[in-house]
Amino acid sequence: MELLLVEDDHKIAAFLDRGLTEQGYRVHHCSRAEDAAGRALEQAPDVAIVDIMLPGRDGLSLVREWRGQGVDFPILLLSARRSIDDRVQGLRLGGDDYLTKPFAFSELLARLEALLRRRQPAPADTLLQLADLRLDPLRKQAWRGEQKLALQPRELVLLELLLRHQGRVLSRTQILERVWDYRFDPQTNVVDVLVCRLRNKIDKDRPQKLLHTLRGIGYVLRTD
Repeated sequence: MELLLVEDDHKIAAFLDRGLTEQGYRVHHCSRAEDAAGRALEQAPDVAIVDIMLPGRDGLSLVREWRGQGVDFPILLLSARRSIDDRVQGLRLGGDDYLTKPFAFSELLARLEALLRRRQPAPADTLLQLADLRLDPLRKQAWRGEQKLALQPRELVLLELLLRHQGRVLSRTQILERVWDYRFDPQTNVVDVLVCRLRNKIDKDRPQKLLHTLRGIGYVLRTD
């Protein structure tokens, strides 16, 4: 995914650039609205993150200009302003979502993914697949080759999450927040236990392993 980041705080920009690149985004960074104005038209990014408080022109005027030119990619606004009026103004001027500083990277990532899901048409076929691993989210059934897998509800949720983000590394924190829907002590090993159970069911005794661990980073479902 091509992502345009408009942020004048170099520490925040470097943090987001590194984190988003690790998640598979190709990040193009501008620190001023003037530089970003034409960049969006030239590169047509899939999504943009725009800080409202920028030197010179502010982020809201940039978003308003883009929308006036017919630009329709999703825009996530960042701001230290927390009032309802500020959020309403940002959304009315063309922002698709609004995140206040300071923020958790996992929340920013989840909001980006939600914006991109809304932009993409729903597939006609709901079957999720990687190699010979298949999951039908509606029927809550999974197969590896011709073998039907006996998965528990939480294992099904984790498998769907990994399949929808196949090829992208998910951290333990991301899995905790999405599979359990609330926060645990980050030192807990519930994620490792769940991943181990799922791996035993989808990879055990099979020459091609699909669920991989990146030590100190997280887990990824991929064919290599």
